[in-house]
Amino acid sequence: MHEFELIKKFFSKLSKLNKSSLHLNDDVFFHKNKNLVISIDTYNLGTHFLDFKKPDFVIKKILRSSISDIICKGVQPKFYFVSGSGNKKTFSQNNMLKISRSLAVEQKKYGILLCGGDTTFSNNLSFSVTSVGFSKNIVYRNKAKYNDDIYVTGNLGDSYVGLQFLKKKITSKNKIKEYFISKYYKPDIQINLANKLLNFANTSIDISDGLIDDLEKMINKQNFSYTLNLRNVPISKNLNKLIKNKNLVRSNLISNGDDYQVLFTASPLKSRIILNTSKNLGIKITKIGKIIRGTKKSVIYDLKGKQIELKNKGHTHQF
Repeated sequence: MHEFELIKKFFSKLSKLNKSSLHLNDDVFFHKNKNLVISIDTYNLGTHFLDFKKPDFVIKKILRSSISDIICKGVQPKFYFVSGSGNKKTFSQNNMLKISRSLAVEQKKYGILLCGGDTTFSNNLSFSVTSVGFSKNIVYRNKAKYNDDIYVTGNLGDSYVGLQFLKKKITSKNKIKEYFISKYYKPDIQINLANKLLNFANTSIDISDGLIDDLEKMINKQNFSYTLNLRNVPISKNLNKLIKNKNLVRSNLISNGDDYQVLFTASPLKSRIILNTSKNLGIKITKIGKIIRGTKKSVIYDLKGKQIELKNKGHTHQF
């Protein structure tokens, strides 16, 4: 059963009288009267992080991916809660010290504070993070408009390639390897964009499961389709070099998730504001496609402008 089927079948009715739940179809809970924004994410060993050899790096990845849910709504995260389940080995004093020190660095970097959490004994290692922010408004999902441009921040694919290095499916020189592994553990979330998104974005989502999968989630309740140009999807110089050196297929690397960049749509009339915001903040913001009428089929164009079907649209939550 797909994640959305599960939610619809068992939980949607429970939130029917709660407008702030946003029909359980957005990144956050938003109580407009109290300006309260909350998100929660759970991370399991083997699914969301490969191993626990570097607990200080794993907790960075977990925290950054969690607060990106708040950031992509145009909200600055302020507080967070962490709960963890582990055993004597995974929750050793040495590992806990590394996690504590790493969280202290992240708190300073992103201006957030720990508020609480919970710990339980389990041989199945997992973490849950609740992120909290405050705002009078947010950028919702499913608010795209016909003819909107589709934008994405930063670069895509680095984190996925980092995972392939960790799995030893790709090999290269140490410097390149370290770059990609660093991007896997420490994604470049765009916190400085949070206060600007509401100025131009009509709808938004963070890329956690994959570019195509998350794009389709972002407009899943609207009668719209999209066109997407893969030649415009931004990748890093290092990934571009790796693709050439290893003869990799670019389209196989850019929609696998774990990017935690902001995907959004905006009116063509907002293009100058977006360009200026990009320059002023030093954040790469790239136009990659267009919102079209739902009567037409969504189309993806490859580097040569040829219409293609992507084999992998992203990670699917199946139960």
